[in-house]
Amino acid sequence: MWPVCKKELRQFFSSLTGYIAIIVFLLVNGLVLFVFEDSILDFGYATLDRFFQLAPWILLLLIPAITMRSFAEEFKTGTFEILQTRPLSRWQVVGGKYLGSLIVVFIALLPTVVYIFTIQQLSSNQGLDIGATIGSYIGLFFLAAVFTSISICSSSFTNNAVVAFIISLIGCALLYYGFSAISKLPALANGPDYYVEMLGIDFHYRSISRGLIDTRDIMYFLSVIFLFLTITNRNLLKR
Repeated sequence: MWPVCKKELRQFFSSLTGYIAIIVFLLVNGLVLFVFEDSILDFGYATLDRFFQLAPWILLLLIPAITMRSFAEEFKTGTFEILQTRPLSRWQVVGGKYLGSLIVVFIALLPTVVYIFTIQQLSSNQGLDIGATIGSYIGLFFLAAVFTSISICSSSFTNNAVVAFIISLIGCALLYYGFSAISKLPALANGPDYYVEMLGIDFHYRSISRGLIDTRDIMYFLSVIFLFLTITNRNLLKR
């Protein structure tokens, strides 16, 4: 599994595209948080809530861009057949691709920790709620892990990287906010709306972001990740 993971990392960082994707992610976050109108510097109190509200939507674009070539490019160039000759099981191939992409996402998120120290230094009062901030980062990592599994799965359906990007973008957006949008329908008010909303990623992400780590939220994220990686494995079996 590790050789496949290293191959993914090497492929991503072998061109400027990988670096540009990460730089754009950090640049957009930085501009929205500290430069544009209604920046967090204007709030009058220390908070990173806006970052954790904005980051999922930027990750909706970043992660599909990172993973769109994972399997699609292998199918298109014929290197998947070469990969099959290696002494690796399908699960090792899927796991290696997934882990490689997740490491790239983690590298993109890591510099945002600087925001914590920046806000703490600029704060004139007690500063950030560290417990809630850590919970929000844990939720953001699980959110990224789910988006990565969905995007890897999308890439296994086609040999066209652009199509894989579009499928993963739509899939991540629907699972992230689709159920929350459906739960707001008047026909589902006063009862079913809560259970429909629970099916969406946004519900569990907001739950962890409050700083309370609930095992039900963790199990939800792990179950969704396992589901999409299983679908990916089945797609490779058909190949």
